[in-house]
Amino acid sequence: MPVTGDFLDHFAGGHTTVCHCWRLTRKDGAVFGFTDHDRDLSFGGVTFRAGTGLTANALSQTTGLSVDNSEAAGVLSDSAVSEDELKAGLFDGAEVSAWLVNWSDAEQRALQFRGALGEVKMEAGEFRAELRGLSEALNQTQGRVFQRGCSAQLGDARCGLDLSGPDYTVEASVASMTGRSRFALPALGQYADRWFEQGRFEVLDGAAAGLSGHVKSDRAGPVRSVELWEEIRGGIAPGDRVRLVAGCDKRAETCKVKYGNFPNFRGCPHIPGEDWLLSYPSRSGGNDGGSRYR
Repeated sequence: MPVTGDFLDHFAGGHTTVCHCWRLTRKDGAVFGFTDHDRDLSFGGVTFRAGTGLTANALSQTTGLSVDNSEAAGVLSDSAVSEDELKAGLFDGAEVSAWLVNWSDAEQRALQFRGALGEVKMEAGEFRAELRGLSEALNQTQGRVFQRGCSAQLGDARCGLDLSGPDYTVEASVASMTGRSRFALPALGQYADRWFEQGRFEVLDGAAAGLSGHVKSDRAGPVRSVELWEEIRGGIAPGDRVRLVAGCDKRAETCKVKYGNFPNFRGCPHIPGEDWLLSYPSRSGGNDGGSRYR
């Protein structure tokens, strides 16, 4: 919404009555409104609740393509944002809109920021969430990168491999766990040691249903020991059903031997390395175009 003339006139007066309002829209469609004013405000079909303890640091904005950034902080409240919801990742990537509002007349307002929630941290009964502007997407790689490893994601359209079959996907129940990142499963003897490393660990039921993690270590034995790079933030418990999906280390050898999918390999395994690129002419040794380090 553009700044209205009445709002500009309000700033030209002898005093101002302004506050900040934030609207969060989660990926599941849930909408939340917050304000740092001392009473609730409503506009655009959303009630912006006071008393949530939500505050925001100064917003850094530029006229170029640099990333706008800020940070919001608040006290955890069951009636607003609960710790369980944050741990479950329900607010990850939520869309954020922030306004400067005349609290005596909420129709006088200016949209200051649009973006999404970034990293969320929790400690001592409060949370801190990074706010990332729309230009954050410009930091992401666009187009193809020429590298030795495969640039496709296992199972996507460029890879072409069907991961739905039993060779690459298995479901099992959690037998025991250490923290939220190490799990013991049935032996799964039909799958080789480290078969699921770099793959996915998906929770199918229980309090953490729908969450997933990236497999750091997968070791075969009397029990299958699976360790994740990061903790599953929801309340996973023994007996919950999970799905393991095979992983790929992006090497040409893995694509050829493990998956038999080398025709779809999306890397450049013979691209010269840094030693070749930084080499210089030399009078000694062989100068036949081969490696200097044979």
